[in-house]
Amino acid sequence: MANQRQNSGEQDLNQLLKIRREKLKTLQEEGKDPFRITTYDQTEHSTDIKNHFDEMEGKEVSIAGRMMSKRVMGKASFCDVLDRYDSIQVYVARDQVGEDSYKDFKKYDIGDIIGVKGTVFRTKMGEISVHADQVTLLSKNLVPLPEKFHGLQDTDIRYRQRYLDLIMNRDVRTTFEKRSQIIREIRNFLDKRDFMEVETPMLVENAGGAAARPFVTHYNALDEDVKLRISLELYLKRLIVGGFERVYEIGRVFRNEGVDTRHNPEFTLMELYQAYTDYNGMMELTESMFRYLAEKVCGSAVIQYEDTVIDMAKPFRRLTMIDAVKEYAGVDFSTIRTDEEAKAVAKAHNVEFEERHKRGDIINLFFEQFCEEKMIQPTFIMDHPVEISPLTKRKPSDPSLVERFELYIYGREMCNAYSELNDPIDQRERFKAQDALAAAGDEEANHTDEDFLHAMEIGMPPTGGIGYGIDRLVMLLTNSSAIRDVLLFPTMKSLKE
Repeated sequence: MANQRQNSGEQDLNQLLKIRREKLKTLQEEGKDPFRITTYDQTEHSTDIKNHFDEMEGKEVSIAGRMMSKRVMGKASFCDVLDRYDSIQVYVARDQVGEDSYKDFKKYDIGDIIGVKGTVFRTKMGEISVHADQVTLLSKNLVPLPEKFHGLQDTDIRYRQRYLDLIMNRDVRTTFEKRSQIIREIRNFLDKRDFMEVETPMLVENAGGAAARPFVTHYNALDEDVKLRISLELYLKRLIVGGFERVYEIGRVFRNEGVDTRHNPEFTLMELYQAYTDYNGMMELTESMFRYLAEKVCGSAVIQYEDTVIDMAKPFRRLTMIDAVKEYAGVDFSTIRTDEEAKAVAKAHNVEFEERHKRGDIINLFFEQFCEEKMIQPTFIMDHPVEISPLTKRKPSDPSLVERFELYIYGREMCNAYSELNDPIDQRERFKAQDALAAAGDEEANHTDEDFLHAMEIGMPPTGGIGYGIDRLVMLLTNSSAIRDVLLFPTMKSLKE
């Protein structure tokens, strides 16, 4: 029975496709080919008319968009036209547009793109509308849109055919409009703090600055393998060395990893670096920027995310990683000083680790297992172990730790910041340690970058730096549960025939 329904549905669709192509052929034979039209004078959008009706009533306008519904009633018809911002009703009367034009209009299909010239008015039912004087077919829809009542709900189709998703789901449009606004407001915020936006290479010899496995490609002209960047860090620090005291970049980075609700192999990262400050300065900047963005985009620093109220109006909590583990796991690593002791405690608490892991790695594993998901309200987790922070300045009071923080909101890491390491001798030693990890099989380890070391030897001022995952920030401020919901074209496994 199911197969019969499927076959029947395929036959119905094939018949609709055939009819629409026949309509197009007839139009072309009559010299009315919509695809030969190259421009249309669109003077207003739907929101211009609706938001300023008192000024627009009785005014001649020209609108354009996709016809989303049509109601034919003898000598007059209504349709809804969806443009960039919203939809607006159009009233099409035979006596106004002419008999031939009205006959053509009645043959138009849902999904056709039309232009309408007419007068703004309000119907007897109170709906703001355009009374058409002229209707022009601008593009013919050849594949029917999803049925309006059920909409487009299949998430796989929504992500693969985002153009359909944007047409059928207004809330999806709103999410991506907000994403654009968030990035614009980030730039506004940093501009007021005298930061300069820059661009750095995506194809690099040495993909450093983060613990991630890079994508590798081949540069034909140079006959060399190169990597896609996994971070923006090392080039931006070179610019700090060069004398640009406040720089940032918003750009795509690429990490050869899995896909889940919070990860996509290519994503948008923002990194910024400010000379003559440290991670405390980065905490102030981050807290101020998140509060500013929430107020600008959501209208309040207190927002709703899923079933939780997130309060960014209050000062963000500050907690060291060791104190977080002590609070949530009941283990005080300030009294555990050796790798052997740390491994013994990990075994006792069923924390999985690898033999190569040191005390600092195990502290981080404890945090990930027992603490991370508890960080619901904005919390800065500070002072990470040096073993997991190869580019960060050590704490003068405890060289086993570094001046680093991560911001967590709703159990998710939102950013990662350092007092940047500017000692080239220490940096070389840490690169050596990373090289040893790579030699032992760690595909996410950094490698020694000689040019970066040379830049540091020229001299880098004390610097604070930070990286923000823009996609996770957009998820938070648009109340989106999955990263694919805030990426216009997320990574998808290819469909095999």
